[in-house]
Amino acid sequence: MIYNLKFKLSALKAWEELDGSVKSQFKKKLKERLKNPHIPSARLSSLPDCYKIKLRSVGYRLVYQVNDDTVVVTVIAVGQRDKNKVYKLANAILNSSDEEVGEN
Repeated sequence: MIYNLKFKLSALKAWEELDGSVKSQFKKKLKERLKNPHIPSARLSSLPDCYKIKLRSVGYRLVYQVNDDTVVVTVIAVGQRDKNKVYKLANAILNSSDEEVGEN
């Protein structure tokens, strides 16, 4: 089963500001994750149903949430690896009313 992709509005804005090569790397990883989003080693224990994608070479992180009921993967936050900043941002977004937008 292939999951649909959505973005939180703030994550979409960050996505659009990414360098083309970084975006391309994330797209490749996201394509894989839409087929199999539950990667145990990428699970974030502090955020419900959330997982991470790390691009070590360029120092970026992407946090996404999986909803098996609606078969949707939602990108919550995207950002540079700066301690735990992207994970704190993801937590804040999950606790806000930031709306979801369709696949980009």
